[in-house]
Amino acid sequence: MLRAGIWVLLASMAVVAMSGCATKGRPAPVEDRTSGASAAVVQALPGAENMGKPGYYTVKPGDTLIRIGMDHGQSWRDLVRWNSLGNPNLIETGQVLRVIPPNQDTGVVVRPVLSSAPVQATPASAVASAPTVPTASKATNAAAPAAPDSAEEALLFKWPTRGNLLAGFDEVKNKGLDIAGKAGDPVLAAADGRVVYAGSGLRGYGNLIILKHNNTYLTAYAHNQTLLVKEDQAIKQGQKIAEMGNSDADQVKLHFEIRRQGKPVDPAKYLPAN
Repeated sequence: MLRAGIWVLLASMAVVAMSGCATKGRPAPVEDRTSGASAAVVQALPGAENMGKPGYYTVKPGDTLIRIGMDHGQSWRDLVRWNSLGNPNLIETGQVLRVIPPNQDTGVVVRPVLSSAPVQATPASAVASAPTVPTASKATNAAAPAAPDSAEEALLFKWPTRGNLLAGFDEVKNKGLDIAGKAGDPVLAAADGRVVYAGSGLRGYGNLIILKHNNTYLTAYAHNQTLLVKEDQAIKQGQKIAEMGNSDADQVKLHFEIRRQGKPVDPAKYLPAN
């Protein structure tokens, strides 16, 4: 009887051991974290519902309001107002911004210009100066060809300074003309307009002035030594707006751009024979 009892006990222990091994061999149960209170709540960035629509722009790494405004022919201050931005120095990658006036037909599409600068947010000049600029990834917005200029949009530009041409327009390497001169030489407005930017917040441009002439054209004047105008100031053609310098440049020169609906065009095609 004792021996039989021992065998029964050993058999029971074997069954328990086998049961334990089977349990260890099973995969651990998977916890469902995709529902209930543990699920992560993903919030859409401002303007996400307008992504890809004409007249809207999706912020890329390195963008700032100044660069976005320049690339779309707008004032960064207008972008702040149209998008109800509480802090113009804070925009996020993936955020969608309106880049044409609210009352303008969104069938008119402005062409985003690809640039290459570092990541940042916006104008450090929102209150005083201007943003510390940048840019990166590929633009995802649809672009349409620019409409021909209407009679009132056509302009007669004048040379912003006199000097030898150091570098001509190149769509990839040089978005304008580089004109030689001496430090302190006058820089003149190429046409009537309004100052939409005056500061040093756009990397690679040094002390920069941007004038908006109408709904089609902007001009930019870079590398100045001294800026003589302020944002929102009305300017007349030929008015002295700056003094030539070499800020953020390897020599004294004026870098001059004409932008049509934000897209750089060859200024030589718009200026009188020099």
